[in-house]
Amino acid sequence: MSRPTPKFNASERRLVSQTLQERYGRQVAFQDAEAELLLHPLDSALTICPTLAWEERGANFVIFKTGDNRFRCQFYYTAAEQFGTGHDEYDTLGDCVITLLQVQSDHERDKQGMRSGMNAVDFSKANDGEEYFPPIII
Repeated sequence: MSRPTPKFNASERRLVSQTLQERYGRQVAFQDAEAELLLHPLDSALTICPTLAWEERGANFVIFKTGDNRFRCQFYYTAAEQFGTGHDEYDTLGDCVITLLQVQSDHERDKQGMRSGMNAVDFSKANDGEEYFPPIII
């Protein structure tokens, strides 16, 4: 029988709180929760993992502690709109939280149709590689 996953300690909670303060410019409350996760693809049993959750700007965020210095994260808007960061697991909580916030911020910007600093080559890549022809100016 595996030992239980340790809860978020005071130092980890402080790190999350400070990172959210820096991101949003104010204190953001987060809640303790538990989640059942499949930690390894070949496992048949789910593992209960301590979780920190918060909601901000219409998105819900969760950070799962899957072991000593092991973290997973995601953000979601609805059950059908769930997003990860592209990393299965992090070995530092700071990297996990910062990457989660950056990916959500990028997603929010893309959702609003904001693309800054794009040139014709970037625009073509963003549109399935189709060549971009700018408007004709007469």
